[in-house]
Amino acid sequence: MKGGGGGGGGGVAPAKRRWRGLAIGVLFLVVLSMLVPLGFLLGLHNGFHSAGIMPLQHTSSPGDRSSHIDSLVRKLGPTLQKDILKGFINEAKNETSSTNVTPKNQQRKGIPVPPQVLLQPLTINISSISDKAGMKGHLDESEGLCELKYGSYCIWHEENREEMKDSKVKKLKDQLFVARAYFPSIAKVPAQSKLSRELRQNIQELERVLSESTTDADLPPEIEKKSRRMEAAIARAKSVSVDCNNVDKKLRQIFDLTEDEANFHMKQSAFLYQLAVQTMPKSLHCLSMRLTVEYFKDHSFDKELPEKFSDPTLQHYVIFSNNVIASSVVINSTVMHARESMNLVFHVLTDGQNYFAMKLWFLKNTFKDAVIQVLNIEHLNSEYYDKATLSHLTLPVEFRVSFHSSDNAPAIHDRTQYLSIFSHSHYLLPEIFRNLEKVVVLDDDVVVQQDLSALRSLDMAGKVIGAVQICSVRLGQLRSYLGRSSFDKNSCSWMSGLNVIDLVMWRELGISETYWKLVKEKVSMKEGSALLASLLTFQDLVYALDSVWVLSGLGHDYGLNIEGIEKAAVLHYNGNMKPWLDLGIPKYKAYWKKFLNQEDQFLSECNVNP
Repeated sequence: MKGGGGGGGGGVAPAKRRWRGLAIGVLFLVVLSMLVPLGFLLGLHNGFHSAGIMPLQHTSSPGDRSSHIDSLVRKLGPTLQKDILKGFINEAKNETSSTNVTPKNQQRKGIPVPPQVLLQPLTINISSISDKAGMKGHLDESEGLCELKYGSYCIWHEENREEMKDSKVKKLKDQLFVARAYFPSIAKVPAQSKLSRELRQNIQELERVLSESTTDADLPPEIEKKSRRMEAAIARAKSVSVDCNNVDKKLRQIFDLTEDEANFHMKQSAFLYQLAVQTMPKSLHCLSMRLTVEYFKDHSFDKELPEKFSDPTLQHYVIFSNNVIASSVVINSTVMHARESMNLVFHVLTDGQNYFAMKLWFLKNTFKDAVIQVLNIEHLNSEYYDKATLSHLTLPVEFRVSFHSSDNAPAIHDRTQYLSIFSHSHYLLPEIFRNLEKVVVLDDDVVVQQDLSALRSLDMAGKVIGAVQICSVRLGQLRSYLGRSSFDKNSCSWMSGLNVIDLVMWRELGISETYWKLVKEKVSMKEGSALLASLLTFQDLVYALDSVWVLSGLGHDYGLNIEGIEKAAVLHYNGNMKPWLDLGIPKYKAYWKKFLNQEDQFLSECNVNP
């Protein structure tokens, strides 16, 4: 019996041990299931990086870690408040001083200064403004390189910067970021359990408020009190000596997210800016449509004088445009400053879509004794296009030419030029005006402030075209794009806007044939082919006009001298910010608006108010 009893007792003991093992396992799983959510709640998951983010390489040197935190805080400068920045920097320095003794002969490192960007010579970026503006390459941290990528958008953005809205909401978000960065480290210190609970409570309160509020107007009345409590808790957290690895990781995550968001908004804003530049405003589209409809209602006032259109003894001005009010301002300003308007003949070349609107506008409005001819370039004799293979209007093309400088000049804007150049349609002039010997070509974004009659008798010494030269961009600086073509590397580039053309010399030298041959050679350049072909075509054939004739830059340069503007014979609004657009530079618009009849019925009906 004893033996049997002993054998029974030996069978029960293993069973108890198995049940005890199962109970311990279940208890362990229960505790683990509670700890995992608690770990995420405490922010411990921030210590792990996602697969798409490479963790920072930390060294064992506290000094290097302090410098790294300083650089991160410096990059976050525009986002965080000054007192927060100061707290981070002081904390990092305190940690360094408390963990490492600095020798007397060793200097303490402060906030690292970002290295100065050195510009390499002859790196040229050519992009078209009138067509799609190129936006290539990555966004550089230096604000000075912004214009090299996004062009005049960066200038417009800086000049039209608005005050920060919803500053209270942004401040609360900054406080929440800092509190989340400190909370995991504070929670690990047993002696700071009260501070840990206070931080957690403040974090939860701010999260709840920000989930319901997106603007300052949405914030509850007691938000100031909550913000002060959070500031006090953060100040206490900063005074606690903790390992700042978690703070560093959290700031790194915040920095990555903020940088990605900033890059996205920069690209989006630049795209919308270009869209606004290239799209016709609704009011101008309305004006064109209203004039077109009105034209077909009544033809009775057609009063053109064709005998003057081909008279070589008169002053002939040519304008390529699809913009009614822009071409109207050019003609009106020219006539208003002319000594004798009866000798002026204007030829407006436009496309089929705007032809009837242009025709009605210039038949309905008189410009003293000047005569205006409107031509539809799409309906001209097809023989004009045999060599050009072109049957539609192309307006003067504007290019942003950016190149790096070998010097250390900080003003990168000085190394970016905005050049306007002849389009393909300009090379049809000798064929369209076969009876004329000399014409003056005006872009539709200019305003004339003085009499231009002296240009008709200008002796150009055998040159084909008179233009203002831009010697800050020479052919030698474009040699990588010009290929093996023979050219003078010191030859200056030139600008359209105001140009005197000797059609007789043009025909003798076969300028149009030369141009189209070069275009075919440079066809791989796409947007840059017109610029390079024009520069090579007129090499050594440009008569340099005095710079007082034309002042350029009113469509992109905010820093032009007012005295120089008032003295110039012609103002050229080259660039993206045209005076008829909302994006136009306000202080330059007055010189353009005064030549526009804003009391016109059609302008009022279409709400055209530049």
